[in-house]
Amino acid sequence: MVFILKRSFTVTGYLDIIFENAAEGCRRWSVMTSKWNNRTNMTMLTDFYELTMSGGYFQNKVHEDIAYFDMFFRDVPEKGGFAIMAGVEQLVDYLEALEFTDDDIAFLRDKYGFREDFLEYLSGMKFACDVMAVPEGTPIFPGEPIVKVRGPVLQAQMIETMILLTVNHQSLIATKAARIVKAAKGRSVMEFGARRAQGYDGAVLGARAAYIGGVKGTSCTISGQQFDIPLSGTMAHSWVQFFDNEYEAFKAYAMMYPENTVLLVDTYNVLRSGVPNAIRVDREILRPMGKKLKGVRIDSGDLTYLSVQTRKMLDEAGLNDTAIIASNALDEYIIRDLRHQGASIDAFGVGERLITSREEPVFGGVYKLSGIERDGELIPKMKISENPGKITNPGNKELWRLYDRTTGIAIADVITLADEIIDDSKPYDLFDPEHTWKRKLAENFEARRLLEPVFRNGINVHKKKSVHEIRDYCKVETDRLWDTVKRFENPQTYYVDLSQKLWDLKDGILRSFNRN
Repeated sequence: MVFILKRSFTVTGYLDIIFENAAEGCRRWSVMTSKWNNRTNMTMLTDFYELTMSGGYFQNKVHEDIAYFDMFFRDVPEKGGFAIMAGVEQLVDYLEALEFTDDDIAFLRDKYGFREDFLEYLSGMKFACDVMAVPEGTPIFPGEPIVKVRGPVLQAQMIETMILLTVNHQSLIATKAARIVKAAKGRSVMEFGARRAQGYDGAVLGARAAYIGGVKGTSCTISGQQFDIPLSGTMAHSWVQFFDNEYEAFKAYAMMYPENTVLLVDTYNVLRSGVPNAIRVDREILRPMGKKLKGVRIDSGDLTYLSVQTRKMLDEAGLNDTAIIASNALDEYIIRDLRHQGASIDAFGVGERLITSREEPVFGGVYKLSGIERDGELIPKMKISENPGKITNPGNKELWRLYDRTTGIAIADVITLADEIIDDSKPYDLFDPEHTWKRKLAENFEARRLLEPVFRNGINVHKKKSVHEIRDYCKVETDRLWDTVKRFENPQTYYVDLSQKLWDLKDGILRSFNRN
């Protein structure tokens, strides 16, 4: 299979190298059939206590009882104002492939001695749960049910680990990417972190999540292949060092890629050597070919000073359109500071601090039982704690977002019981669930349900979207948040309220517990 390098220069002048099969067009999303998570059966990727509990449900003959579980998170990473939902597509892949193989059963039998009747049940188990999830790319907030599962308790319990693993990781990276892209203020951001990611999945799925969060592309080639994400990359310092001198390295590269020549100028000395040699290559190699230097990249040193001086040198050489790209352990705070200091940077390559979300590398999603069915009746369940933040919301729930009809901005989210409807033709009373005297009457709003069906009775009903559609949707929905919610430090708290009916149910359970 022969691949041709097709190159298109972005608005900021950054090099995007997209691998395309000239004969088959395998770059196109519509013909891509491989799925990252479906390369292997992931059923055994579960915490062992999920299996010990499942064995207990089975032995007590309650394994087919219907249970309700919610996934939610308690705090936005880095004390931010919002997070981004991601990972649903991989969750669907996992649940579709859920099946215990003969090797799985043999391992559980021979190594850990589970009961034979339980193992026989597992070997023939077919996924039969209902699953609902907030669409990928949606801004999400603490306490909200972002994934909801209803089904046989054994199955609903067993899938906990993979739900949390999948959604926690990608939501973390998508959230970090959204922060970095916001800091760049319209300048391109590329994800460069594959070599520093925490494992293979961290690199591949992290690149996917970062793209959802708003980056322009990735350096991770397999992510480009699997998810049709634009690929970027030019040269490393080793390319420059390999040649007898910097000019010869730049010349060789320019002759290979004259349409999109972007040169790494900090191998030796940015201002004395790198930029002058780049300008010389433009004058002596590219101009005679009718081409022009597309960009230079600076990967070390004082990026503000070096970029300003580089811009002067390029402009004096008539290279006003040549872009300056910066990399080197960047994050949203450094990018913001570079802008404030007047750095002349057109695009950013962001690696380790994005792909690992280094400042806070954990997205604290949890998965809690919220109800069970007995004799056709729903019995709400909730975790009670001396820590108010760990008290859960009981029952079968729905999640709504209210948008101002005039501005289109999100006003608040409301968690209701599943049988409630928010009628947006009438005013709606919002109140703080902890400080109930804080109230606001919402008027002239549009109410939207956020949870969408993913599986019904174990059947996939998910409407698949390309990563490009998800990314576009993410930008639209993030733009519908108040800017004050998107601040890096001390953001305004977005309202996530409970309906009166749900609040009464929760309060009643707490009061009953205290009486006992």
